[in-house]
Amino acid sequence: MADFNEYKGVWVFCEQRQGALMSTDFELVSEARKLADELGCEVTGLLLGDNVEGIAKELGGYGADKVMVCDSPLLKDYTTDAYAKVVCDMVNEYKPEVLLIGATNIGRDLGPRCAARLHTGLTADATHLDIDTAKYIDFLKESSTIDLSKQKFDMEDRNLKMTRPAFGGHLMATIICPRFRPQMSTVRPGVMKKAPFDQAKADACQIVKPAFALAAEDIKTEVLSVEKAAEKLVDLIGADVIVSVGRGISKDVNKGIELAEQLAAALGGGVVGASRAVTDAGWMTADHQVGQTGKTVHPKIYVALGISGAIQHTAGMQDSECIIAVNKNESAPIFGVADYGIVGDVEEILPLLTAALDSGEKLPAPPMVKMKRPTPPKPAPIGDRYVCSGCGYEYVPELGDEDGEIAPGTLFEQLPAEWVCPECAETKDQFVKA
Repeated sequence: MADFNEYKGVWVFCEQRQGALMSTDFELVSEARKLADELGCEVTGLLLGDNVEGIAKELGGYGADKVMVCDSPLLKDYTTDAYAKVVCDMVNEYKPEVLLIGATNIGRDLGPRCAARLHTGLTADATHLDIDTAKYIDFLKESSTIDLSKQKFDMEDRNLKMTRPAFGGHLMATIICPRFRPQMSTVRPGVMKKAPFDQAKADACQIVKPAFALAAEDIKTEVLSVEKAAEKLVDLIGADVIVSVGRGISKDVNKGIELAEQLAAALGGGVVGASRAVTDAGWMTADHQVGQTGKTVHPKIYVALGISGAIQHTAGMQDSECIIAVNKNESAPIFGVADYGIVGDVEEILPLLTAALDSGEKLPAPPMVKMKRPTPPKPAPIGDRYVCSGCGYEYVPELGDEDGEIAPGTLFEQLPAEWVCPECAETKDQFVKA
């Protein structure tokens, strides 16, 4: 076991591509600042590349005390061998207590390789981080159905508590690494809020250029060229307006998506998102998915159309500035997190909203209810939950299965024999008790 007294500081691997920092870097540095303040230590950015010192100080504006810049022509383009060697050499020499990496394509490749070489654990695709136990308990109160009165917590515990989706996003698991250092996690892009940029802090950020050893012989692959694909993907994380569709458009999928696109355009050029049910059905591609297993978003306006509001979806959008929900089921959970709610059929409501926005005139609008948007009430547990072994879907008796016409309060044992998983159509015998 490592001597923990040797390890101090929160580090962030700061990814750059072609000399430009990624937005994920600023999110992670902002989050690292919070963690470091609780631990009483510094935030250090680790920046690798070729001639990238000029972009390093920007990280200070989001909370980095210093940035370690490892400059070499061999680091111009990402290769697993080169980056893993330099990162591990820096960690072994300077011994940070925490190392955070963005869960990008590069981060998902680099993180496991470094963790294996450093003989430590890695929590992949984390969506929440805590040091302080009291704050972690507050997080559990808001986002889980755990009976905390029956749980025992060590209030002096200073391990990093890394929470991530499990079982296909239907459960959340908190992982700690109490025996090894550094504590490592890849963090999902878009889930951490970026702090406001502070120019004074950027100017004060210390730039360090440590000595490191890297030779061409250390790299087993050679990048000949970088070719960018022309594929057009939707940018949910950077959008100010998102109009998302759910299973409620199933009556006429193409028309539902078209109406959502029209409303997004009328709202100033927004983008169209989707629930997991929509992407799993193949109605829209995975880059449109919002939720625990998709993107976590914080737009100014989020419109949920025909989305019931399962916790797997709301976890990815509940921090939006203004949430508008349209659903024909007046008791749908989505109304519990909405600022405004409209009870009605999506195909009837959307043309009215879009027409009013397009004309600029005060046309008769559908009845809209202003909602307080309190913390969504947690239904009292009434029975055991069961998880699908095929896809991880969790059957919650308190919620039932609206699409399968299973009323809330129906125990798993009371489900009809012909009932199947709404996500992957597995039969009842493929479920296990959670």
